[in-house]
Amino acid sequence: MEFLMVMIFVLGYVAIAFEHGIKINKAATALITGVLCWTVYIVSETDKDLVSNQLGEHLSTISGILFFLLGAMVIVELIDAHDGFDLVTQRISTTNKQRLLWLTGFITFFLSAILDNLTTTIVMVSLLRKIVADREDRLLLVGLVVIAANAGGAWSPIGDVTTTMLWIGGQITALKIMKILFLPSLVCLLVPLIILSRKMKGTVQTPEKDESGLINSTPFERNTVFVIGIGSLLFVPVFKTITHLPPYMGMLFGLGVMWALTEFIHSKKDEDEKGLRSVNHALRKIDTPSILFFLGILIAITALESVGTLHHLAEWLDHSIGNVTAIGVLIGFLSAVVDNVPLVAASQGMYNLCTYPPDSFFWELIAYCAGTGGSTLIIGSAAGVAAMGMENIDFFWYLKRISFLAAVGYLAGVAVYVMQYALFG
Repeated sequence: MEFLMVMIFVLGYVAIAFEHGIKINKAATALITGVLCWTVYIVSETDKDLVSNQLGEHLSTISGILFFLLGAMVIVELIDAHDGFDLVTQRISTTNKQRLLWLTGFITFFLSAILDNLTTTIVMVSLLRKIVADREDRLLLVGLVVIAANAGGAWSPIGDVTTTMLWIGGQITALKIMKILFLPSLVCLLVPLIILSRKMKGTVQTPEKDESGLINSTPFERNTVFVIGIGSLLFVPVFKTITHLPPYMGMLFGLGVMWALTEFIHSKKDEDEKGLRSVNHALRKIDTPSILFFLGILIAITALESVGTLHHLAEWLDHSIGNVTAIGVLIGFLSAVVDNVPLVAASQGMYNLCTYPPDSFFWELIAYCAGTGGSTLIIGSAAGVAAMGMENIDFFWYLKRISFLAAVGYLAGVAVYVMQYALFG
């Protein structure tokens, strides 16, 4: 059973990678893969109720991620519909590719630590669409956004779901992880930035704004929706800290506020004009296939987690390799293929706090590696999946243009962390 499920996952993964060659949308492949994995599991298991309960538990977590993604996408679309991002793009006056590259990288890095890597990616990709017309230039910048968002999220307890897991689980503390991982995470971004800046020369071409059939928003509408929209995104981690509810609840609350606000602002307008800037219109514009792709991938991975495949993999690493640093680095690379959440969960299950106390070398290394290693493949992180869906990035384009840069930055960050720990403990 376990072998068959692994084969289904591998074949599905290959089909996703060759999406353009086989002419089948990656969302369809991911959904088929996920359902088949669970079908094989429940058919082979005598206790059907156990499998159903496991699926229900996983779906509660998955639905939280999907609702979070859905809410963030709709809020971003509402800001865009009201020309809110013009407030930012008008202040980015540079058209120099190198300056824009560095500006994009640092904005993403620090914003990801405040929000999270997924929301930040959605916001930054939407901004780049307003600034860069040439698709090749924009995709290179989007690739950097994925690296920067994952690097920025790794050193913050609220910036990446795996760091949050370790924080809630008691393996790390907030102030210590921010202090110890800031420099390695920054190096993880700087190395790709330096390499990529040597390749990007000249100026970018800005897109012409298409105003056909559209009525521009008033300054009041633009400013209000932008401030409330960005405020709603920034409020999510605050909401989580205050209420201890999952992040998607804060995102849905923000969406509800935005929905009520836009309805109130446009209450006196006719339906045609109001419709272009309504939540209903925003829901039609968001990339639903990318959400379904995310759903399929997570369903498939949770099936492998439920049968113990990922736990067996973690145990094999422990017995075969032994070296803590090598295990951490390998877990980071594995997170580019298999979701980092179950990998970190397996690590938390394998090692207790007596073996590795809070803020020990192992847990800090896992936080960094699981947070940044996924950048090496486009489907290796939530940020990458979101960027892939929004810009329709080809798997092999990312593999050819970005993966090496992400891997070099990732390993450079590991080296900095190891040296930093050796010097300062």
